[in-house]
Amino acid sequence: MSFKIAGSMALQDAVKAAGPVILEPIMKVEVTTPEGNMGDIIGDLSSRRAQIAGSAQRGNARVITATVPLSELSAYATAIRSLTAGRANYYMEPSHYQELPNSLAAKLLKNPTN
Repeated sequence: MSFKIAGSMALQDAVKAAGPVILEPIMKVEVTTPEGNMGDIIGDLSSRRAQIAGSAQRGNARVITATVPLSELSAYATAIRSLTAGRANYYMEPSHYQELPNSLAAKLLKNPTN
């Protein structure tokens, strides 16, 4: 039994010494929206921890490009439909991984099921 306890303590010490980080997937998102909804879309993306890369004109619409944590995009289709009365669409693809901010990592470690 003492070997189990010693092994567990050694593993805990090793993990602390290694300084692990939690990575979260980041998605590249392109939203195509009518010009009049651009402010609403940018505001919504910003509230989802997005980094807005830019916007461009495409025909009569604006295309907003951003990177957004995947965890912030749940129910995004419903949100965008609501904001634009169904006149916008979006496309997303994996971009990269980045370290989870300390405040969110602490919250995750405190309650890992949410």
